[in-house]
Amino acid sequence: MQNNSKPRFFISSLLVLCLFITTGALRAQELKYSDGNNSWNPDLLGNHRAVVQFTGSGTVAKTTIEWRRRDENPEQKRIIVQDAKTGKDILNVKSENINRESGTVLFEPVSGKGTYYVYYLPYIDEGLGVYYPKGVYAKPVITADAVWLAKVKSDLKANCSVSEIQSINAFNSFYPMEVIATAAETQNIKAQNSGKKFLVFPEDRMNSIRMQKDLPKRWIDKGVQNTFSDTALRGEYLAFQLGVYALQDLSNVKVTFSDLKNAAGKTIAAKNISCINTDGVKYDGTVFSNIVNVSKGKVQAMWCGIDVPESTVAGDFVGEVLVSSGGATQTVALHLVVKEGVTHNGGIDQPEKMTRLKWLNSTMAQENTVIAPYTPLEVKETEISLLGRKVLLNKNGLPAQIQTFFTPEMTSIGTKANDILAAPAQFHVLDNAGKEINNWKNTSFKFTKKEAGTVSWESTNSDTAVDMQVNGTLEFDGFLSYTVKITALEDVTFNDINFQMPLQPTSAKYLMGLGKKGGERPESIQWKWDVANKNQDGAWIGNVNSGLQFSLRDEKYSRPLNTNFYLQKPLLLPASWGNGNKGGITIVPNGKSVLVTAYSGSRSMKKGEVLFYNFNLLITPFHPINTDFQWDSRFYHKYNNLDTIAKTGATIVNIHHATPINPYINYPFIEHDKMKNYIDEAHSKGLKVKIYNTIRELSNKAPETFALRSLGHEIYSPGKGGGFSWLQEHVGDDYIAAWFVPEIKDAAIVNSGMNRWHNYYVEGMNWLTQNVGIDGVYLDDVAFDRVTMKRIKRVLTQNGHPGILDLHSANQYNKSDGFNNSANLYMEHFPYLNKLWFGEYFDYEKNQPDFFLTEVSGIPFGLMGEMLQDGGNAWRGMIYGMTNRMPWSDNADPRPIWKLWNDFGIKGSEMIGYWSENCPVKTSNAKVLATVYKKKGTALISIASWADNDVKVKLNIDWKKLGIDPAKATISIPEIKNFQSAQQFSVNAELPVAKGKGLLLIVK
Repeated sequence: MQNNSKPRFFISSLLVLCLFITTGALRAQELKYSDGNNSWNPDLLGNHRAVVQFTGSGTVAKTTIEWRRRDENPEQKRIIVQDAKTGKDILNVKSENINRESGTVLFEPVSGKGTYYVYYLPYIDEGLGVYYPKGVYAKPVITADAVWLAKVKSDLKANCSVSEIQSINAFNSFYPMEVIATAAETQNIKAQNSGKKFLVFPEDRMNSIRMQKDLPKRWIDKGVQNTFSDTALRGEYLAFQLGVYALQDLSNVKVTFSDLKNAAGKTIAAKNISCINTDGVKYDGTVFSNIVNVSKGKVQAMWCGIDVPESTVAGDFVGEVLVSSGGATQTVALHLVVKEGVTHNGGIDQPEKMTRLKWLNSTMAQENTVIAPYTPLEVKETEISLLGRKVLLNKNGLPAQIQTFFTPEMTSIGTKANDILAAPAQFHVLDNAGKEINNWKNTSFKFTKKEAGTVSWESTNSDTAVDMQVNGTLEFDGFLSYTVKITALEDVTFNDINFQMPLQPTSAKYLMGLGKKGGERPESIQWKWDVANKNQDGAWIGNVNSGLQFSLRDEKYSRPLNTNFYLQKPLLLPASWGNGNKGGITIVPNGKSVLVTAYSGSRSMKKGEVLFYNFNLLITPFHPINTDFQWDSRFYHKYNNLDTIAKTGATIVNIHHATPINPYINYPFIEHDKMKNYIDEAHSKGLKVKIYNTIRELSNKAPETFALRSLGHEIYSPGKGGGFSWLQEHVGDDYIAAWFVPEIKDAAIVNSGMNRWHNYYVEGMNWLTQNVGIDGVYLDDVAFDRVTMKRIKRVLTQNGHPGILDLHSANQYNKSDGFNNSANLYMEHFPYLNKLWFGEYFDYEKNQPDFFLTEVSGIPFGLMGEMLQDGGNAWRGMIYGMTNRMPWSDNADPRPIWKLWNDFGIKGSEMIGYWSENCPVKTSNAKVLATVYKKKGTALISIASWADNDVKVKLNIDWKKLGIDPAKATISIPEIKNFQSAQQFSVNAELPVAKGKGLLLIVK
């Protein structure tokens, strides 16, 4: 009875499907597509060839190759013929009737009967360096001599057969989804379905739809199907595709599903089936809904997935999927065979089966729970307390005061308040005559959320001309975001709308941003918007233990691209703040304050018109610095033998991409077994292992590449294409080519910014933590925002995992990066980092101490760091507790300093930096600075010089603060290889300090 309960249309459709599949399999044998096993040099010959068997006689061989190419203008690309026997190029070659469907090649068969190779996509790399190749396809050239050409007769019959089409390897193959249908085949299938607006071609998950402009021959062989059948284990996510071929322009293509039912009436609910192209969850947990339009003649892959519950009974389930657009519909019957077994880990351990596409809609770790070391927010009237900081609100919703309680040394939280504001922050509205509208009336103020991780409030303020609604949110890490909605109550013209923050000068000593390097704050700043060239929308201004970063945002803000790509997706000029480039920022002394003014300039508003003056504040520092973590965490930044690493004294191994256990950039899932074995061994030797994995670009080795491409520009940025040959041949166009590793042909594509790939990334981090055992992640610049950073910190630190995050950045202050400061660009992530590594193109020699302090050290934000470029400056680095990393830089081995740390016992010491008024040691030269690492009865003194010449200095020591009796004190300079020679000095002696260097002294 059960068998008879299936609908008849389903049985017949299934038989037709089987018939077409079988027929297609037979037809595919007409021309064999094979793997060349990397048996030729693609950099000379390209990635594709036809294998030709010459069976005739004479000196002219003729073959017509039905190559069915997806590339455009094949007649403009060179053809190279090689003799298989000798491996030599044949010069006497002529081609005719070259087009995308086929081409005729005539050549001299110099070795007689046998095999010859016809290479038809040779390219030349014209890129700038090996990491950014630019494949340019070679143009046709005439190499045949006139004598041989005279032998080529127009009526010559073909005397060769094409035995197979080969790609350099399987990864480069066009078969089966990129072997195009001919124009005649396409026209025929359209004629067979005249009157329809579109056709639907169901396709399984293992054959990603890759082409938008052509139908694959596979679909011609199969014919139009109205049934899709596949099998799944219980608990598995089964992905499949619906290839929509538009016979007319299609708008708002929708995919809807019925329940899947078995003969007994058991169901897999329709809510368990979805299409990732149209529906899902955004990276921030909000609803994702997308409209899919398809132009006439184009193919759109609609990726769908059935999330089979583990509780599903085994057996056959049937239902249907309806594809619709503008009143036209096509129905495809679904037949799912659920097997008896339960899949391991939801099937996600096999990404090649597209099981991880469900990760795109993950909400993992979205709850804004408090992350260590932060503490829950506490609200008392209009005062909100958080770790080491406090915000006092006015009834207008804006800050009346912001305070920090960190000590000047930044090693602890004290009781003394450091005021950041000199007066409350305020919006000012100036009328057409320049007179301030100051009759604001607060009509309401209330808290809308009071949670441990988030406190929100709203306030409404009115004047005769405008309403100002203020919505604010403070999070546990010190991120304060404002949405300020200004509504015109009548037609009105303004001279200016501005926002002012009067800062205490003691909390405005340094500045970073708005076109200024990190350092001491200039006397005044006059800044204007220039989003086309500059990734600048605010600045950090503060002191070591108190400060604010402010950034001005459009209500439709979209994170720009970074790391060489800013100019291809720059900032969106805020309609309010930017006001057609009339707006800007000034920072000037103003009486007893330093006044920050963000102005927008003159404008008119119609009654009912709305403007959003949104802005974010980050209250710094985020937490005290953890000096013991710095001394314990000694990085080895290279894949190597673990015993070799352990002998160096390093404690944490960073595994970059392009290594045997982590080969592909930002896709660390392919060699995960090797990675796990390495990490298990490292743990047994007392080492921790972190891996390179970030968002900015994604390896072309990701199995999901074409599924992600089907999402338009959601995951991948639009661009001019180009780059490595694989990208041009398979991705086609409309992308930005990114980093390339020549040894393993790993070619990345630039991500677009804030999108659902971040959900996948969070899930991936969770999977790596739980299944592979990673101890954290090495971030090489960051293209996601703080929402994703919080999520990955949660999954990396769950269940007692250390979750160590260190961030590397090359100096972003250049044209291609939009002249932004790396620390300013990434400050929103600093609350969750453990260490900084800034980085390439940072100048440790010419810059002053205030630059080190603000842009490199991390100390004003509660972090510590390390140096990179040219090994850094070891003497200056120690002023901030920094060395370089093993084994990155030549002639800059940190091990001698690590040994001194061990010999002195630096762990547990109190770091008192030169920036603190409590530092017990100063030198007699203002350009020679001293930082003290204090212990009971002893101290390590780091001295570094920024003097213009070699100098001699005396130490000015506050012995009481140091806790040492000067009458019994001794000063020694220990031997440190490549750093200093051993010496003894009396307490009052002059110390010679070389230009750009320094000393490490031990006082006992």
